Amino acid sequence: MAARLLRAAVLGPPGSGKGTVSQRVAHSFGLQHLSSARFLRDSLRAGSEVGDMARKYLEKGLLVPDHVITRLMMSELELRSGQHWLLDGFPRTIGQAEALDRVCDLDLVISLNIPFETLKDRLSRRWVHPPSGRVYNLDFNPPLVPGVDDVTGEPLVQREDDRPEAVAAQLRRYKDAAKPVIELYRSRGVLHQFSGTETNKIWPYVYTLFSNKLAPLQSKEAN
Repeated sequence: MAARLLRAAVLGPPGSGKGTVSQRVAHSFGLQHLSSARFLRDSLRAGSEVGDMARKYLEKGLLVPDHVITRLMMSELELRSGQHWLLDGFPRTIGQAEALDRVCDLDLVISLNIPFETLKDRLSRRWVHPPSGRVYNLDFNPPLVPGVDDVTGEPLVQREDDRPEAVAAQLRRYKDAAKPVIELYRSRGVLHQFSGTETNKIWPYVYTLFSNKLAPLQSKEAN
C-alpha cells in the first residue's frame, strides 16, 4: 500500500522566516514548497484571470481578499494532488482554512512565534527585487552590492509596508487574522509552535519534527 501523502503548512507573521523554513523543509524532505506569495506574483505577471482579479485590489492599496487567494491556491493544489506538499503563507485567515478543509486535512502545522521587536527590526531592514520576489535583509542576507539585486543587477526597493511606521499595524493585522487559524489547528492536535529570534536555532527542532513523518533526503547540517 502506498504511503500516505504529507500535507503540511508553515504559519508566521511577516518577517518570521517562514519562507526560509519552508525552503529548508522542501529541500530536506522532498516536499513541494507552495508559496502563496510566489503564486500570486506569477499570476500577476502572467495576466491570468485570478491575477487580474488580485491586481484590482492591489492597485487600490487593498489586501487581496480570501476568495481570490483561495481560488489561486486551490488550483495549484489540484495540480499537486499526488505529491507531498508544504504550504507557505496559506491559510492566513479562518475563511482560507475552512476552504482548505473542503479539499484536504493538514497533518502538520508549524507556527513560528517571533518577538515583536525582532519582527519590526527584520522588516524595516528588508529590501526586495520586485520582478523576481527575491528578498534581502541588510543584517543576515545582504545583497553583494548595496541596493542592487545579486542576479540581475537591477535596483532593490523597500516596500511601503516594510517601512517602520507601517510594520506595527501590519503585525497587528496578522495577529488578529491568524489567532483563530492557530486555535483551529491546535484543537485538532496538529499544531507545533516554535519560538525564537533566529531561524538557524529553530531549524533543528523543525527538522526533527518532519523526520518523524518522512525520511529526510538531506541532513539538517546540509541546509
